[in-house]
Amino acid sequence: MTRFDGKTVLVTGGHSGIGFAIAERFAQEGADLILVGRDQVKGDTAAKKLSTQYKACRFMAVDLSCEDQVRDMVATLDRLDVLVNNAGLGSLRTNHDESDSPGTRWDRIRGANQDSTYLTTAQCLPLLRTCEGSVVNISSTSSLHGNWGLYGVAKAGVEALTRAFAAEAAPVRVNAVSPGWIATDVTAVASGNDDGSWDLPPSLLNRMGAASEIAGAVSFLASQDASFITGQTLVVDGGLTLIDYPSRPLLETRGHALRSRKHPND
Repeated sequence: MTRFDGKTVLVTGGHSGIGFAIAERFAQEGADLILVGRDQVKGDTAAKKLSTQYKACRFMAVDLSCEDQVRDMVATLDRLDVLVNNAGLGSLRTNHDESDSPGTRWDRIRGANQDSTYLTTAQCLPLLRTCEGSVVNISSTSSLHGNWGLYGVAKAGVEALTRAFAAEAAPVRVNAVSPGWIATDVTAVASGNDDGSWDLPPSLLNRMGAASEIAGAVSFLASQDASFITGQTLVVDGGLTLIDYPSRPLLETRGHALRSRKHPND
């Protein structure tokens, strides 16, 4: 696949987890890659790995919640065809202290998720307009669940930014991908029971998603295959958010299904 030959793609948070899978997918499709994040060591390691297997890739250490640093980063770019705003801070890695004030907690979550998406997109738009490029933001199905608190609120803001930028930046296309439970080093510590079983399944497909499956959705939205799609959030969660778990046993016994329970394959 070479949909991104000659295209410059910047992936924030591209040195680990879902971000690295996204970066690798674009590398496989011929892109000239730039990775951005805070951790210089992890970033250099990821860039070296991708450079060895694909085209030369570089890493830039940037605090994406700091406008000056984002502006200086963008000033080093000659062109940009695709921006993937993947960088963020999830609820499992916030390291909040009980003594932290509400404002401190909010600043930390908002800065890593909403501010980084807003500032990076706003600063990159002039380059993206030149190429009639596209933006893909990484949200989360936490935006639909109140139990994820500030993280869910911040990701809901990312989806609102997606729609607002799509309206203001056209013909630059701006979309988002909203992952459900995806298997990464971070989620592995909170994934079910010690024996690998789940009290409730993480999706209708009875498994967690793979980071590569998110990467496939991102590359699609960034490509010309999605040339008439903008302002949308694509939920990639194996059907998790459409499940009404308490009702499932009742519906199984009462038979309120679209198909007969006497089907030969049942």
